[in-house]
Amino acid sequence: MSGNVDEEEANVTHTGPKGVINDWRRFKLESMDQESLPPQKRELLRQMSSPHRPKDDGRGGLNRKMSVQEYELIKEDDEKCMKKYRKQCMQEMHERLSFGPKFEGVYELDSGEAFLEVIEKEHRLTVVVVHIYKEGIKGCEALNSCLDCLATEYTSVKFCRIDAAATGAGERFTDSVLPTMLVYKAGELLGNFLATNQHFNEEFFATDVEAFLNGYGLLPEKDVVVGGEEEEAAVDVEAVE
Repeated sequence: MSGNVDEEEANVTHTGPKGVINDWRRFKLESMDQESLPPQKRELLRQMSSPHRPKDDGRGGLNRKMSVQEYELIKEDDEKCMKKYRKQCMQEMHERLSFGPKFEGVYELDSGEAFLEVIEKEHRLTVVVVHIYKEGIKGCEALNSCLDCLATEYTSVKFCRIDAAATGAGERFTDSVLPTMLVYKAGELLGNFLATNQHFNEEFFATDVEAFLNGYGLLPEKDVVVGGEEEEAAVDVEAVE
């Protein structure tokens, strides 16, 4: 029974300044490659990350003040670890507030089943943009490049692409209607754009596709980026003493 309680306690995300500091400390320790550390440091990590209250310290493991030795250990590689911690915190907050999951890059769909699954099973608040293409067809390669760029700026949108032959409905997606861009949300088709390149100039860019989709109100707000890093949920752990 006590083992389960300890495990649950170790997985709790705390709030408030002390909670944030303790969660950061745990994240920092768990991110380290402990096998490559000297035995003395490994033992120190074990003591710092233990959720149990040691007998000689009534204040408890994670809630006590850091020693100088612990602080020196914890501040190593802080910048890199801080970025990972912020990213994790922002993703957790994003999902907790029901904004839906976040995505990285454009997803390649390899079958009609995968196509249907991404439409029907994705989070109800997630906008899904699917590019149906064919190698060698004018505009397909350019649109792929544009979506690659937009995927880095709209991480709450799931961008996908699928070869027309892989959809299982190749007769519907003939060369004359490619590239086709379909937009879905909660399983509902919101946008059906055939021969999408006809809406643009001969040479078009990600900003053109972005403006086109925004013209139909199909994109959410762009991710906020400050100084090259998202600041939606900045976490201040510099107060650790």
